[in-house]
Amino acid sequence: MSPSIRPDRDAVALAAAGLLGGLLLWLLGLHTRGGHPFSAPWATLVPLSAMASAELMRRTAPRTALTVGALALVADQFTRGSLATALMFTDVMYAAVLYGPPPAARRLPVATLLITVASTIGFLAWFRRPEALLIGLVVGLVTFVPALTGVSVRSHRTAADAARLAAAQTARLAEMDRTQAVAAERARMARELHDMVAGHLSAVAIHSTAALSIDDPETSRSALKVIRENSVEGLAEMRRLIGLLRERGEDDAPATAPTLAALDALVEQTNANGASGGLVCVLEDGRGPQADPLPTPVELAAYRIVQESLTNALKHAAPGPVTVRLDRTEALLTVEVTSVFGSRTGPTAPGSGAGLVGMRERVALLGGTIGAGPEPDGDGTRTWRVRAELPVAERTTE
Repeated sequence: MSPSIRPDRDAVALAAAGLLGGLLLWLLGLHTRGGHPFSAPWATLVPLSAMASAELMRRTAPRTALTVGALALVADQFTRGSLATALMFTDVMYAAVLYGPPPAARRLPVATLLITVASTIGFLAWFRRPEALLIGLVVGLVTFVPALTGVSVRSHRTAADAARLAAAQTARLAEMDRTQAVAAERARMARELHDMVAGHLSAVAIHSTAALSIDDPETSRSALKVIRENSVEGLAEMRRLIGLLRERGEDDAPATAPTLAALDALVEQTNANGASGGLVCVLEDGRGPQADPLPTPVELAAYRIVQESLTNALKHAAPGPVTVRLDRTEALLTVEVTSVFGSRTGPTAPGSGAGLVGMRERVALLGGTIGAGPEPDGDGTRTWRVRAELPVAERTTE
């Protein structure tokens, strides 16, 4: 027999219990009525056996089981009757609504209600006695009540399945949000790490190359001094980054993000690192002494843009001035860094292009604009210009 039509254990148990119960009632001579056309005792066993076979199909073939059960119940009315046959039919009706196709599950309660009402009215008209209402009540208990119970259980199961599906979808969405949050945090950490350490390591690379290529004790001593300063400052920046990432204890002081007030020190450091390459860095702050404080994300982004631009100038700019300009309006903070564009003599540090990507990401997060590239000057030289416009007001989402 195919597994798809094999009766389950519950069906076998119910069929066996109903059949054995009916046989016991038959042996004891307990019947529901007498004086019918087929009043022989053995006739009661025929619809009983048919109903038991319908029980076996209650879940695998509910519509067939209901058809067989209905015919067995009708046949039982022409015998002396068995209570077990009627009880098994209630389970067959319940299973037909619970396990049958949705259209049948919707139609059966309505049909059984109409049968109950029609039988009640018919028996009242036939017998013209109030006791006929009891017949209608029995019909309702055998047909309508099991169908109604099946509808209720099926509705609860459907709701439970929908709740489980919604919970699974919520879990998948939460996992997607977690993955996106992890990716965003990794990108932020990568930007911070690059911006904080790249300048120091570039200076170390340039001056170590100069110390190795120039056979002059004084030049080597000066280069080693710059290397040591940048190594110490780079280590301090790394410690600060670690302090931002690790979980802070109650006694730990919060690590502060760099602000534009620290640009003087950054320009001074760039002058020290770029002196051997002929770079002279100047800061022009046009914001005015009474400028309102900027949001922390804007200050951090502006500082990092200047830091990365100076790092790139230290790596690639030709000898000449490096100018950092700041300007402020009510709506925008403008950051501009210019340097001489051209081939550079002496040692250089390799670049990966990650700095420009990081600057664009920072500006995009704030809803600003940024441009970077060479521009011609009137005296025949070319200038590398980085210009970013950052909204001063913090972005809000509705």
